[in-house]
Amino acid sequence: MQEKRDPLLNITTASSIEWGPCDPSVITNPALSCSFFEIPLDYHDPSIGYGRLALAKLNATQDRLGTVFLNPGGPGGSGLDTLNMLADILSSLSGGFYDIFSWDPRGVGSLTTPGEIFCFDSPDEYNVFWNGTVELTGIEMTGNFSDPNDVHALLAQAPIMQAKYDELARRCLRHSSGKFLRYVGTAATARDIVALADALDGPGSLVNYVGTSYGSLLGMWLINMFPERVGRVIIDGIVDPTLLATQETATAFHELADADKTYEGFLTGCALAGPQGCPIASAEGQTAADIDATIQALLKQAHDAARRNTSAPVTSEIIRDELLSVIESLGQAALFANTTWPMLVAGVQAEAGPESLTARRSTRSARRRTRRSSVSQQNQTRSYSNEAILCGDSIDLRRTRMSEVFGTVIAASRNTSEMFSVVWPAEFYACPFWPVRAVERYQGPFNKTLANKVMVVSNTFDPVTPLPEAEAVAALLGDNARLVRQDAFGHTSVSEPSQCLNAVMFAYFVNGTLPEDNSTVCEVDTDFEIFPGVNTEAILAAMVPRKIK
Repeated sequence: MQEKRDPLLNITTASSIEWGPCDPSVITNPALSCSFFEIPLDYHDPSIGYGRLALAKLNATQDRLGTVFLNPGGPGGSGLDTLNMLADILSSLSGGFYDIFSWDPRGVGSLTTPGEIFCFDSPDEYNVFWNGTVELTGIEMTGNFSDPNDVHALLAQAPIMQAKYDELARRCLRHSSGKFLRYVGTAATARDIVALADALDGPGSLVNYVGTSYGSLLGMWLINMFPERVGRVIIDGIVDPTLLATQETATAFHELADADKTYEGFLTGCALAGPQGCPIASAEGQTAADIDATIQALLKQAHDAARRNTSAPVTSEIIRDELLSVIESLGQAALFANTTWPMLVAGVQAEAGPESLTARRSTRSARRRTRRSSVSQQNQTRSYSNEAILCGDSIDLRRTRMSEVFGTVIAASRNTSEMFSVVWPAEFYACPFWPVRAVERYQGPFNKTLANKVMVVSNTFDPVTPLPEAEAVAALLGDNARLVRQDAFGHTSVSEPSQCLNAVMFAYFVNGTLPEDNSTVCEVDTDFEIFPGVNTEAILAAMVPRKIK
């Protein structure tokens, strides 16, 4: 690849990228082609050295209008994996007029350098380090920490966890990937996108972009760092960037704001389906409140069993974690109710469940992160890429203590989400103890005047990127953005299908057409069933009336 670097513009340009076959162990879609792209670790100081990005592309099928860049979130999500799975869908939504492009960003995967961030060399090393702590067992509580013994048990671990997280910081720095911690931040990734756009579409070209979940945060940094380069941009599942710019543990009071309401949607669907469609309902005519009572009773049983026996295979935290997975994608609700739920019940009641449930306990942390991040296939130890990116972007250290972080968790369970705020570990909680910050961080403003209007998309009830954050971002951008709401449950609009939303996105990509204001609401396709015979429309109609701006 012939390259030249312009230190004044702080970008890398390339006269060509040589595309070829993809690594079949990573990408199986024969329509995709792959390559690599060299990047400076620090755009402001090229003497630091260079890395490379692993790239994948699906060519346009119509008269080409440019490139659409895709980031699937995480922030540790693999763009290669996502494009491998969703290339045809994305091509259809853009009318086939664009090359659909994705990549494994800094800190992701094994092909990009810097790649996945590790602090331990093996699962055994990880498990020995955290043995006997809430990092492995999760937080046990009932209600919203209504039992003072649960509060005491958690706060009693604060000194231990303080020492562990301080040592974790030292381990991460000492590890072979530690030398890259300062160079995997979001600002550098935004600059990588612009450098790639210059190489793919020409210097100064408009940047077209789709980002979901954390990808919406990257999108907000991108469009405000480079407002003159904004082409057609969709951000979906919105993270409010002002929270990251001002708070250490923003997730506790904001990210889960609609989680319990999404859980209510799950309960309502189960009640409508009845015991034949949702066995958590023990009899016909049970209400959502009845089904919640059944789940709460199992949580209490699991909690009490874990207090008696620290090796109990099914804890209340495991049940909450499974439920959080379900409400992120309610298309899995029937499978959970018919398959996972009976296993959880059996494990709790026996207090010595089948091997499959015991395995769930030992891999709990890894499972949560595989929903939002990639994990090395050669080394299945815990990845710290999410922490490296999010905490590297975070505000300067404020000498926050672990007892304060635990206090935040307790308060969030009482004020934000009773069901899910206790999920531990979570990436943001590591930020007060993370050893470094990125060499470049963008902390605003987030209301720049953009070259073109962008689309902001949110579900009505998203359990991890709530609608109020989308509304806040749309308000920040003002006339530079249009908010489109999908009347749906789950994390990002892909959680439920909507031909209405597909049409809005198609019109935007192909014709540049956006709704006139922020009042557009798209319904979910009526043939999409969450439980047998129960669709989203029926669940929304049966729920308690809700206030939506």
